[in-house]
This record gives sequence, C-alpha cells and structure tokens, in this order.
Amino acid sequence: MSPTAFALIVLAGLIHAGWNIVAKQAGGDARFAFFISVLAMLIWAPLGWWLGRAEVPRWGLTEWGFVLASGLLHVVYFVVLLRGYRKSDLTVVYPLARGFGPLLSSMVAIVFLGEQVSALAAAGIAGVVSGVFLIAGGPRLLRAARDPVARQRVHTGVAYGLLTGAFIAAYTVVDGYAVKWLLMSPILVDYMGNFVRVALLAPNAMRDRPAAWALWRHQWRPALAVALFSPVAYVLVLYAMKEAPLSHVAPAREVSMLFAALIGGHLLGEGDRGLRVLGAACIAGGVVALGLG
Repeated sequence: MSPTAFALIVLAGLIHAGWNIVAKQAGGDARFAFFISVLAMLIWAPLGWWLGRAEVPRWGLTEWGFVLASGLLHVVYFVVLLRGYRKSDLTVVYPLARGFGPLLSSMVAIVFLGEQVSALAAAGIAGVVSGVFLIAGGPRLLRAARDPVARQRVHTGVAYGLLTGAFIAAYTVVDGYAVKWLLMSPILVDYMGNFVRVALLAPNAMRDRPAAWALWRHQWRPALAVALFSPVAYVLVLYAMKEAPLSHVAPAREVSMLFAALIGGHLLGEGDRGLRVLGAACIAGGVVALGLG
C-alpha cells in the first residue's frame, strides 16, 4: 500500500468515527438519513457540477447502473445502521459492522476480482477483525450478559452490526469496481448517489410532514455535520482504492475504530475500556501490516 493511500485511509478513519458518533447521539431514523442526503446534495452541488459537466454526459448504462446500485446499497446501509444505534450500543454495532464489512469485501476482491494478498496482509486482516471483535465486547458476545435485558441488547447489536457490515461489503465492492475498473470519478460516484438516496427516502420522510418538520428542527445540526463530513471520509477511501488493492483498503479503513474507541467510549460511557484498548492495539497492528503488505 502506498504512503498516499495509507494517509488517505487514516484521515478518512478519523472523520468517519466522528460522524458516526454524531449520528449515534442524534438518534435518528430514515428521515434523518433523508435530511443528510438532501443537505449533501445541496452542499456539494457546486463541486458535483464542476466535475460532472464533462464526465457525466459520457456515462452509459453501465455507469448509471453502478450509481443506482451504489445509492440503493448506501440507503439500506444507513437506515440499518441508524436503527441499530437506536436499539443497541455504538460500541457493539459500529465495531461489528466495521469488522464484518471489510472481511466480506476482501474475500470478494480476492475470490472474484483476482486480487492477490501476501501473508503479511492476511495477518493484517486477521488483526483488524480480531480487534473489532474485542472492542465489541470480546467473550461477552459469545456468552452474553446474565441480565436478560442486557443480553437482548447485545444480541440485537450483534445482529444489526453484522447486517450493516454485509451492506458495507456490498457498497465497497460496487463503488470500488466503479472507480478502479470503470475509472469513474470517486467524487461523482458518491455525489450522484445522493439523488438516488433522496428519491428512495423521500416517500417515507414526507408521509407525515408535520412530524418530519419537527424532527428537522431538532436534528438539522447533526444532519448538517454528517452531510459535510461523511462524503469527505468516503471519497478519501475511494481515492485510496485507486492507489491500492481493494482487499487492503477495505480492512485498513477500520483504523477508524482507534478513534471511535478513544473518543466514542469516553463520550458515550459504554464501558469495557480494557477490551477497547486491546482491540485498538490489534487494529493498529493490522493496519500497519496491511500498509507494509
């Protein structure tokens, strides 16, 4: 992995952890995802127009098909993620989603896209996955808690985390193929997906307009923060995919867990500090191995 790709991934990880903490604190649902998509579409419109005025007219059915698939997968991913945050802890849902997603996407890249992985890089993937497992609670996830309510909350978080991770893997492979093999602009892949996301989320958001307006007044600030920073984090990752193999970039993204463990655990007070530190160390070692491999 080149130093440029590595730097892009680390910066993206910091931004990604930050906006997920904001989203968790907002406690939003699909309407919150709609607010974010509308704001992102408006905020980034000048950049989207500037880059797209020459490239978008050249797109064919294949390119538009990938934009549509990307937008659909991102919608489902974000709605599932937000629901998981409402029903369980960030320190369960987020690590499992971030760990399961790159594991799947790396497997797809290696098995179906023909990418090669060195022994060191494979060890790095294992370190990242082990780290997110420990941050999510480690052995507690296997034996659960004695308290039935706590046990159900952990199990719910595990389910939503794994489901979210599956959609992370899906959109990572789709978007990675678009920018690496179809040579589409990473910025445009993400920006044009906003139109798909808005179209899909609008019917649900507008079903009860007074309720949506009330939520907007309460949630516009966190929605604005996510709309500003989430696209930046993801576009940095897409640019990294142009520089390095997808099977390396996808797990290395989980450097965000370092920041989530240090920042989110303190702000949200969800416990298990020792496991988080150990898990963060595993992730750090895994990311270094991926960078060298």
